[in-house]
Amino acid sequence: MAPLAAASLPGAAVAQVRELAYVANNLSDDVSVIDTATDTVIATIPVGDNPSGVAVTPDGTRVYVANALSNTVSVIDTATNTVIATIPVGLVPGDVEITPDGTRAYVSNTFADSISVIDTATNTVIDTIPGIDNPAGTAFTPDGARAYVASRASDNVAVINVATGDIIDTIPVGDNPQNVTITPDGTRAYVPNAFSDNVSVIDVATNNVVDTITVGDFPNDVAITPDGTRAYVTNSLSDNVSVIDTATNAVIDTIPVGDSPRDVAITANGARAYVTNSSSDNVSVINIATNAVIDTVTVGDSPDGVAIAQVETRRKARKSLSQARGEAKNRSRNQNDDKVKAKITGWGSGGHRSHHRLGHGHGPHRWDGSHRIRPRHPKG
Repeated sequence: MAPLAAASLPGAAVAQVRELAYVANNLSDDVSVIDTATDTVIATIPVGDNPSGVAVTPDGTRVYVANALSNTVSVIDTATNTVIATIPVGLVPGDVEITPDGTRAYVSNTFADSISVIDTATNTVIDTIPGIDNPAGTAFTPDGARAYVASRASDNVAVINVATGDIIDTIPVGDNPQNVTITPDGTRAYVPNAFSDNVSVIDVATNNVVDTITVGDFPNDVAITPDGTRAYVTNSLSDNVSVIDTATNAVIDTIPVGDSPRDVAITANGARAYVTNSSSDNVSVINIATNAVIDTVTVGDSPDGVAIAQVETRRKARKSLSQARGEAKNRSRNQNDDKVKAKITGWGSGGHRSHHRLGHGHGPHRWDGSHRIRPRHPKG
């Protein structure tokens, strides 16, 4: 007789990880949540006025959204997709980024020329760093020791000592830098310069620009693959994405996307990139292996920032038939013999849970003043 296949029955809850893309919609004042397994919107979360930047904590439990015209940051619980806190910050916050250890959020206050530092444990502002003219995107070194902040009006990148909050260096780059993204190994920073249509490459060890890469028209954001080999640059006025080989710093491909692409985030496995298209109200999904758009997801009005979270969910485990029979036998013994009960209570009914909390928050996303209160170009 052939062996019977293992049967299963419902049991205890176990952890699963679900990958979700959080998209800030400037003009509908909400955040669309995309399930990357199906590329469908599974939730829409009302936030503040003109949400722009989005960042995810490393453990995937919280999403921070900068609301440019409310002068606040909304904090979303990813387990429920609801806002659990609203934090007042500076004037016109356009970007938010989380430190690698998840303890602090840096918020770029565009019109206050400052950075608000939020303690993520209490969701309160604990420091304000002044002296950055029209701050935009921020990136942290992998060790969390330094923050690199693009200063649009000064055409440079400010380097902050995270421990002290002091600006320790400024690096001249191109015209109107929008963002900063640091490679996974922490050796290079890529800065898209909107008005000079290029990307500055900074050696993080020396804080010197070591290369300049010509890309499309009005580059706005950069995302780097987890293996560090490719950089994806959104070009807002040429409606495409430039793909850079980081070994040679050469553009190796150009991918047409939607109208006015703004931000880009890459999945944790490096398989796909999600690009927000602000004028077509959708998100382009790029297959990184082929550099082709494989899906387009309709979201809210004027999508801007995007960040991808690894969110832990729970489902019921399934017990094997033999385990279920053993537990039934145990319960029978308990009912028939109180003396035996003391010896075997709880046998077979426990469950070992493995918790895997992963956070991937590709970070810097900014508001550049292109909506509602001033023209796209933030600098005259």
